[in-house]
Order: sequence, then C-alpha cells, then structure tokens
Amino acid sequence: MPKAKYHDIYRDLKQKIEDEEYAYQDFLPSENSLIQTYHCSRNTIRRAISQLVSDGYVQTMQGKGVRNIYLPVSPTYYTIGGIESFKEASLRNHQKARTRVLQFIELTADEKISRQSGFPVGSELYYVQRLHYLDGKPLIINHNYFLKSAVPGLTPEIAEDSIYDYLENTLHMTIVNSKRVVTVMKITQIDEKYLELDVNDYNCMAVITSHTYNSDGIMFEYTQSRHRPDYFRFQDNAVRKPRA
Repeated sequence: MPKAKYHDIYRDLKQKIEDEEYAYQDFLPSENSLIQTYHCSRNTIRRAISQLVSDGYVQTMQGKGVRNIYLPVSPTYYTIGGIESFKEASLRNHQKARTRVLQFIELTADEKISRQSGFPVGSELYYVQRLHYLDGKPLIINHNYFLKSAVPGLTPEIAEDSIYDYLENTLHMTIVNSKRVVTVMKITQIDEKYLELDVNDYNCMAVITSHTYNSDGIMFEYTQSRHRPDYFRFQDNAVRKPRA
C-alpha cells in the first residue's frame, strides 16, 4: 500500500528541521503557505504536523503557529519511540553505515526459541545475526528472528542492505508497532569479540528486545539488539497527559 501524501510532507518538513532550514524556536511557515507549497488539503498538512508533534520536533501554539523545538542531538542517538532501521538512523545522523551478516539460518522454533521470541513452537523462521558499523566502528549486534511466511524471499544480501526497505518497498508490508524492553545484560564472548570490547572496562551492556507487528496484527520479527555501552544513548519524546 503506497504511503499517504501527508507522510511525504512530514518527511520533507522533518528533513528541513534537521538540516536547520527552520531554526530552533522559529515558527514554520503558516498553514496556508504550506498548503500552497505542497499543493494539498488543510487536513493533509495537519496530519503531517501532528506527526511532527508526536516525534517532538514541533509544538503547536494556538493563535501563533507551529514552533520548531528540535535540538540536534549526538549522532549516536537512536529513537525509542519510533520504528527506525539502522540504515535510516545512520542517514538521519549523516554517518556512514555498514552491516555485516555473521549468520543466516533457516530454522524451526523449538521450546527454547519460542520462550525467547514469542513465536509458537513449530514456526518456520529466519535467524539473522548482524553486526552494525557506524563510520567503521562496530557498535551493535542484532539477533533477529523473522517469520518466514511474513517475510518470504529474505536473503543475506538483503540483510546486509536493509530488511525494512525490502519489507516496505518490495513486499509492501506496513510495519505498525514494536513492543520494546530495555535492560542491562552481561557481556558475552560474542559481544566481546565482535564489538571489540575490553571486559576490564565493561562487563555489562544495554540490550533492547523488541516484538514487531505488521498491519495484519502478525508478529513478524523478534530482535535482541546488543549495544556497545560507550556509545549507547537513546532519544525519546515524552508527553505529559492531562490527569483524569
């Protein structure tokens, strides 16, 4: 399913904010100006702005307009609240990314894998172990399980490029939400080897586990993402909700 026009406008405005075409604390062009610029309806502009508000990029001010509240962050930041691939994050941060596939296996979920991943026993899965580099430095090891029936045709070559790009632009999957848990775990020998860690400096690391669902409500991915501790910094945007 092709993305709606508001999404393209959202991405364009987001890029302009990140590139500081709109300075911090400045107001974006008026709603009428944006309608003329993007040749779209008022509702389309409002949907794009609403997404920017949710992402913490802008704040709407009644009677005044839409103010840019985005502050550039360190390029090693990743977002907790959004679903963003490693390749997308590196492009946003203007860094050179590379992914190396360490293992690519087709397997059937046994009881141990089922308990870990949440996929039912007997599920046909791809297991992909990948090492992600930014500017030549190994920063993240991902252990991915993908449901084969939801991700047909996955290959090591696709895994080295961008699995999410393949899902969205080749399989036309709509990725909807991801349930995540952030915790701290002991460094393993695999972490030590591939992330070039000295256990005399670090004995623990940040680990994010995620269960990700598509628009059919199917969990198609379980991932354990293990982050080099000296580069682990995540960004989120929290909104205080009115008390009942």
